[in-house]
Amino acid sequence: MEKLKVGIVGLGRLGKIHAGNIANKIRNAELTAACSIVPAELEYAKTELGVEKVYLDYREMLRDPDVDAVVIVTTSREHCWQIEAALDAGKHVFSEKPLGVDVEQCHMAEAAVERHPEKTFMLGFMRRYDRSYAYAKQKIDSGAIGTPYLVKATGIDPEALVEGAIRFAKTSGGIFLDMAIHDIDLMRWFLGAEVTEVYAMGATFKHPAFREAGDDETGLAVYRFANGAMGMVHVGRTAPYGYHVETEIVGTEGTIRISAVPEKNLARLYNGAGVVTECVEGFPERFAEAYLLEMEEFVDCALTGRQPGVSVYDGTESTKIGYATTEAWKTGKAVKL
Repeated sequence: MEKLKVGIVGLGRLGKIHAGNIANKIRNAELTAACSIVPAELEYAKTELGVEKVYLDYREMLRDPDVDAVVIVTTSREHCWQIEAALDAGKHVFSEKPLGVDVEQCHMAEAAVERHPEKTFMLGFMRRYDRSYAYAKQKIDSGAIGTPYLVKATGIDPEALVEGAIRFAKTSGGIFLDMAIHDIDLMRWFLGAEVTEVYAMGATFKHPAFREAGDDETGLAVYRFANGAMGMVHVGRTAPYGYHVETEIVGTEGTIRISAVPEKNLARLYNGAGVVTECVEGFPERFAEAYLLEMEEFVDCALTGRQPGVSVYDGTESTKIGYATTEAWKTGKAVKL
């Protein structure tokens, strides 16, 4: 069996998930190399994943002829130049979201993808590969709910992780760029249209440190789309019960709701507190299968010469909308795109 030889850059929490999937769960892929500026992460790659080639220098890894493809899981500001460098070095590229930290960077990535149409590029909007979201898209496309005209999305990180969110707040780009990109992508995907106007607001009631960092702990945005459809996104960082991701798509003939209760599994606990449904604790647990399925798709596309459904242009549009949402939040005014 032909295998895609992959080098990964970035081995933080999400990087370890992707690296583990490539090394252990995708039979037509081989984790050949790893790159990080953190020596402990390279040691992890060697001892836990059996990677022999490790690099502190990303460009040195790109010169390795045994690397066919690169998976980028670094900080957001590094994505676009690393995408460009990898494509120019003749590698297939998978990059985590967001595509870039500003629209100029996104256009740089677009140009690199356009220069190398023979190479596969994929952006990590993994929710499209979650079985529930993929099923919802199939139902929408089949006309099961008529014409979709409203998407309501909720994404709240657990209170248990709030200290990390506070430390990250000063450099996150704000709550909407940090947390709403996946929901923005799903709204575009489900409604089949682009955003023309957004209004947003934020609030902080529990952790003043967010405001002190120029951020908020909760945000709400309302969108109008070119086809007249509407969207609403509620993001936050203080869910006391776990990780809460919920989406509802309303159509002229019906509604689809995904994860109304962010349940860990189908078990119910009956005790003195009543009937208890335990919730997932974070995104690695909720979307474990989606991360695997999206990487399987990337590997298959690279080996067969296909392009995946998530393109570089999806990344640019989501970034544009994310920045417009941030502007609306900061100014208190509606912003037109």
